[in-house]
Amino acid sequence: MVVEGLGLVLAAGIFTAVVCGLGTLPFFFVDDISDRVTVVLWGLAGGIMLFASLFGFVVEGLEEGTLTQVGTGLLVGVGLVIVADRLISDYEFKPREMPNADFRKLVLIVGILTVHSFPEGVALGVAFADLGVDGDLVVAGLAVPALAVFITVAISIQNIPEGLAVAIPLHTYGLPNWKIFGWAVFSSIPQPIGAGVAFVFVSVAREFLPFGFGFAAGAMIYLVLHDIFPEALDHGAELRGGGRRELVGGIVLGVAIMLPVMFLTE
Repeated sequence: MVVEGLGLVLAAGIFTAVVCGLGTLPFFFVDDISDRVTVVLWGLAGGIMLFASLFGFVVEGLEEGTLTQVGTGLLVGVGLVIVADRLISDYEFKPREMPNADFRKLVLIVGILTVHSFPEGVALGVAFADLGVDGDLVVAGLAVPALAVFITVAISIQNIPEGLAVAIPLHTYGLPNWKIFGWAVFSSIPQPIGAGVAFVFVSVAREFLPFGFGFAAGAMIYLVLHDIFPEALDHGAELRGGGRRELVGGIVLGVAIMLPVMFLTE
């Protein structure tokens, strides 16, 4: 079952990575994206991931195990992302450097992208833990769990603002739009890798599933609070109120989008 399901999980991870490229599409039609819109989109991404973490992974984890198991996984998820973040803290990620990166710099860029995208891939892989066991949707002869559909949709939607974040400096740098699209997709390549690794692990070691749910939630919550929201407020620094209203509006919009998705995938 693990071998059969791995291909589907990797396909879902590749799909979410490709969707990241959709964040570049506005530049095929306009030359500039306002800071107000950018902040709202970052808020939307953060709202979606917080909602998915709390009402997807934490709730599912508590159904599979105890509060201690889920809480331990959550703390480990936060801790590992913090450690990984600090290991690369001496290098500031600048998307405009990507096209002209030499091998050493490209390795650093991949490392940074992995810290930010790999946890999302892990979340996706964990969500597919019950693949072939539970679920009303059947793909390639395998029953797909509702949580997997829910998390795939959540990560796909939140990847669009992430693609935009990569696209803005590259567009300013003068890259052709098709190259910008390619770099945006490349920035999420760690997601299918993380999804595959996590899926195999929780499928083989089912007793660690509650920890896996907690880990995925912790890693994503940390990324939202440490990266996404501060990034949004940086873009909104010149707006009235520092962009806080736009950020809150985006969060509310993200939650509003995911509520019907949650009910439709139950």
